[in-house]
Amino acid sequence: MTSITLLHLHKDFLQKVSKWLESREINNIQLAHFVCKVIPSQCPFERDVTLFGRKLFHIPAMCKLNPFYEQLVSLRFRALCYLADECGEDVNVYC
Repeated sequence: MTSITLLHLHKDFLQKVSKWLESREINNIQLAHFVCKVIPSQCPFERDVTLFGRKLFHIPAMCKLNPFYEQLVSLRFRALCYLADECGEDVNVYC
């Protein structure tokens, strides 16, 4: 296989996964809770590294490097909306 073919296969795979994530409907309370627990509300990697109370450096959010970032955020939002609108639950615990 040539590198162009592998790149094309990789791109096709990413597009298929992306479309699959976008098409998922949340209509199950257990699934909605699972999605809200698994997908964090903010990037867990962004932080300041401090030593003795002094900031040494900042690690920027790298979540946007994830090729499925937008789809995962959208899926989490749909799960939160389902819990709040359809189930009448307080979703503040997930914010």
